Formats: sequence, structure tokens, C-alpha cells
Amino acid sequence: MKTRTPATATIPLLVGRATAKGTTRHAERYAKRRGEEFHRPLDRMLRVSAVGLGTYLGECDDADDARYDAVARAGLERGINIIDSAINYRCQRSERAVGRAVRAAIASGLVARDEVVICTKGGYIPLDTNAPDSREEYHALLEREYFASGIVSPENVIADAHSIAPGFLADQLRRSRDNLGVETIDVYYVHNPEQQLDAIKPSQLLDRLRETFAMLESRCDAGDIARYGCATWNGFRAARGARGHLELAEVVAAAHDAGGPDHRCRVVQLPVSLAMPEAVRLSTQRVRGREMPFLHAAAELGISVVASAPLLQARLASGLPPQVREALPGFSTDAQRALSFVTSLPVSTALVGMRTIAHLDENLAVFGE
Repeated sequence: MKTRTPATATIPLLVGRATAKGTTRHAERYAKRRGEEFHRPLDRMLRVSAVGLGTYLGECDDADDARYDAVARAGLERGINIIDSAINYRCQRSERAVGRAVRAAIASGLVARDEVVICTKGGYIPLDTNAPDSREEYHALLEREYFASGIVSPENVIADAHSIAPGFLADQLRRSRDNLGVETIDVYYVHNPEQQLDAIKPSQLLDRLRETFAMLESRCDAGDIARYGCATWNGFRAARGARGHLELAEVVAAAHDAGGPDHRCRVVQLPVSLAMPEAVRLSTQRVRGREMPFLHAAAELGISVVASAPLLQARLASGLPPQVREALPGFSTDAQRALSFVTSLPVSTALVGMRTIAHLDENLAVFGE
């Protein structure tokens, strides 16, 4: 395992990234156990598990750190090879737990670095380890960490919490690499860019995205990230013309402006579930003069889709209506039925937050034992 120690990090960074050769090797190793359909393409070249590990929920405490660490290691052992986080999740603790788990799994020989797809996001100003005790303490953190240092100016922060300014995201990317302990992040997302539309016009957002994408293209050239995209909650699900709507074709065009025809904006993330089926059922997008559902638009534009919240933060894990259970036969739990619906769609992976081995095994049973 090669490592290097940058001046700003407290641990050596793992050198390398997920590759076509490595992720194909991983898929072949688990094909008999999980089935040929368990691994799917991401960005045309990588192969990722149909179920990925999400790390959003939980307390900012050592107990949930340990749970995520344990489930991530177990997931890597059982065939999962894509893990998703964000710098603001659980006060940066989720990224750090993922980093520990991945390094331990690689050190023990469970996986190689080129087999694992590590993803994270930047956009929301993160807390560090624990939340401040008051709003005044939070504002002091903003001034000390971000405004006084010149990382970002107050006018580029929406609602005291969100920014996609290039300098801010460059700083967040550096911090995420240190938290995760990796030299290269495989997928880096601009986190909920639609949040900016609370304060600026859609045309201004596209201008900001062009500037940010240009910075991310330079980080791809430098090897800090391998590819980038947008991770959204409402943007790609909202109806055309609605406040907060994002047009994927315009986002991709902004990436083309920033990086040319070989731009590295290759992946998007959005919620897809039985309760949030807009990506497949509503024509929220327009591509080349035709209106279509988001999943169709992504396919037309050559963008890989990562589904988040397939169980809607456990609300679909039980209590599904009888007609839904009848429509999704062959499973023993509602969580499996809800997950099978999402993974039957043309998505690369469905991210599930899992903090127990029992839940991990329940979800993976959709694809065999």
C-alpha cells in the first residue's frame, strides 16, 4: 500500500483511485455470490455494487462512528464497493469513519484501493466533531474559519450555511481528502446546488456552476478527484418552471463550457424511491426539445445516476400497502421490496444508510446470500 504524507494531513493519504480494471476484478470476485446483475456501470468504465453505503443519518458521537466503521468494513467484505458521504454529515465524523473503514479493509486484504469507489460532497459549511452550543458560536466559527481567512466571502454564503464558490469548494475538497485519508476522491459532488436558488436567479446559478466546474476540472487534472457531478434533493425532481428546478441539460452544458467535450461531470445523485418516484414517472427534464423523465434525460446525456434515500430514511422499511407487496413478490421484508424497486431501474447504485450488520445483510439479501 503506497502512501504519502501531505503537510496538512495528520495521516498518510492512500494513493490511487477506483479503476475499470480494479472494479471489474471486484465484480468478478462477487459474481457467483451476488449474481451478475449486482454490479453495474458507473461513468461507463467503473463497476459498482447495486447497493451502496450512505452515511447521512446518526448522532455526532463515538457510538455512531463505531457503527458506521463496522458496517462499512462488513459491507466491503460482503461485496459493496461504493461508499457515499459528505463533509457536513455528522460534523465531519462520517467522512472520518469511512476513511478508517476503507484503510482497515485495504490493510487487511479485503479489497484493493482500485476496487472501491469513494464519494463525497461539498456545499454546506461543516461543523467539526460536534455542533456549537449556540448560534453565536456558529457565527464565530464562520468568521474565524471562513470569512477572516478569505476562503469565502459572506455574500457568497446562502442562509449562513451554503456556498458553491470555487474557493470555498476547493477548501472543502482539501478537507474531505484529509478526512477520508485518500489522495483521490472518485466522485465529488456539488451538494444541493438548488439551495442557491433561494437567493439568486437560475441564470446566476449556471454562471456560478461554470466557475465551480472549471475549478473541479483543474482538480481532476491534479488528481485530487477523478470525476464530479451534482448531488441534489429537490432540484432534478421539481417540475419544470417550479422554484428550485434544475435542468440537467443546462448543468451538463455548463460543464462543457468549463471542461470542453471531455469534461469530467459524469455522475448525478437524487432521491429515488417508491415514495419519491419523480425521476422515472414525471417529465421534469427537456433534452433536445423533448420533455422526459429524469432517468431518460440522464441516459440521453451520458450521465450516470446514483439513487439516494431508496428507503426514505427507513420510512419505507415497513408498513407498505398490500398492493405494493403483491407487486413486488419474492422478498421477506418491506425494506427488500422497496430496495428492489429502485435497483430495478436504470441507476448505477442505490445508497442505503446502514448502521447495523443485520440491516446490511437484510438489504444485501435482495441479491442473494
